[in-house]
Amino acid sequence: MRFDKAIARMPTGLACAFLLLLVCASAAGAQAPVAHHQSTAATATMRPPTWGLHGMVLFGGADGLFASHLPMFHAPHDYHVVIALQLPPDIDAAMRTRLAKAPSLWTLVPEKFELARLALGAAHPLTEFKADIVEGHFERGGKTVYPGVVVRVIRTERFIQLDPDARSATTAQYLPIGQGRTWFLVKEVHARPDFDHVVMLSSLHAPTAISVPVNGIARPADDAIKALLPPGTNVIGSVYYDTDDLQ
Repeated sequence: MRFDKAIARMPTGLACAFLLLLVCASAAGAQAPVAHHQSTAATATMRPPTWGLHGMVLFGGADGLFASHLPMFHAPHDYHVVIALQLPPDIDAAMRTRLAKAPSLWTLVPEKFELARLALGAAHPLTEFKADIVEGHFERGGKTVYPGVVVRVIRTERFIQLDPDARSATTAQYLPIGQGRTWFLVKEVHARPDFDHVVMLSSLHAPTAISVPVNGIARPADDAIKALLPPGTNVIGSVYYDTDDLQ
């Protein structure tokens, strides 16, 4: 029997109710894709403000490994963050040996995560993440040596949000990072434009923070840094120096 004839044979009230149900079902079906689209858009906007791919410089030596987030003056990368970390035993030992020999550039390419979870006192602190370990700069021709490595966060050494309105200064603050006999000076990113700088030291004792005279974004000479360090502490060389990301 045809569908329209079946409706015609129904009592008037029943036929009207049936037609109303069909109209409602059709309208709900037509709106389903829109609802799905709205749900997808809402999920995207609900991501935390510091969610993203946060590249890092990897440095260290015999006594430990560290990583410094590559900061920029825009979200979600407008934070200067330094962490102490640990890699799987065989890779950890290999990287400590490599990095202890001489200053060389290695970078981490982590999976996307919320950078704010590395802050001291974070409600849900990040304890580990996966990352590719790259010899060289991962965005400038670097070579992936260890893909998909689990990086365990030991502690956060520094977590500071950048101030895009800060004015350039005539001096730069260098903060000591390390333990045992493995020490580095990490420059505090201050004003726009600025430069990112990590310096490897040779020291039997923990160095103190120093204030180094600077000329714009030019890299300070090793001798200028050494002159401010206590006797017995030497500058081995720069692990990382960059101005491109801080213009």
